[in-house]
Amino acid sequence: MTVVHRSHDRGITTLTLDSPANRNALSAALVGELGAALADCAADPGVRAVLLTHTGTAFCAGADLKSPPDPAAFVALMRAVVELPKPVVARVTGHVRAGGLGLLGACDIAVAGPDSSYAFTEALLGLAPAVISMPLLPRMDARAAGRYYLTGERFGAAEAVRAGLLTEAADDVDTALAAVLDGLRRASPQGLAASKSLVTATVVETFDRWTEDLSARSAALFASAEAKEGVTAFLERREPPWVL
Repeated sequence: MTVVHRSHDRGITTLTLDSPANRNALSAALVGELGAALADCAADPGVRAVLLTHTGTAFCAGADLKSPPDPAAFVALMRAVVELPKPVVARVTGHVRAGGLGLLGACDIAVAGPDSSYAFTEALLGLAPAVISMPLLPRMDARAAGRYYLTGERFGAAEAVRAGLLTEAADDVDTALAAVLDGLRRASPQGLAASKSLVTATVVETFDRWTEDLSARSAALFASAEAKEGVTAFLERREPPWVL
């Protein structure tokens, strides 16, 4: 079953995450299909930009704990979004959690609606937002990251704009995106690629410097007894023992 669908209109290829049963979680299948679709977009001269959107009530719920991707494949996916020589625009009308925020943060432009919500839930499970920090921390407000990384609080689209996660919060996402997509259609392919390389340079440097270290930290956390208990408690829909 295909979980990433493609469509194309006037230079914009839309990639739709379509796995609503698990809230578009980052499964091995979704990560693989999205990575392949992005590679095709990179090679296709008819693609001016990519619009990343979703079905269901969630943009992406984070890692699929029942069918997780290879960690290196997820890191490669985020880097592929950052390094794609064409803009990647996120259209968000649902919830974004944990690893899904890494995917969102890798996008160049992100517009979301009033029903969207955001939360870094890793610390609640005995984990940390390790590898997703690479596209996020260069772009986020430091104080906002310090709060939401630590507390796991849920917040809305307006706060996500203030925190640097989103470009714009809009009551009508498609109306807001129309101006963005029109601008991308008017820009030259060379101009877009060169301009994107300027605004992503710091993020690429972060991947170069931290991928090995943060991947190792993430693996160690997932293998720990505390995280195993946290994930089990989550799957069993109960509180972990450290909750006071």
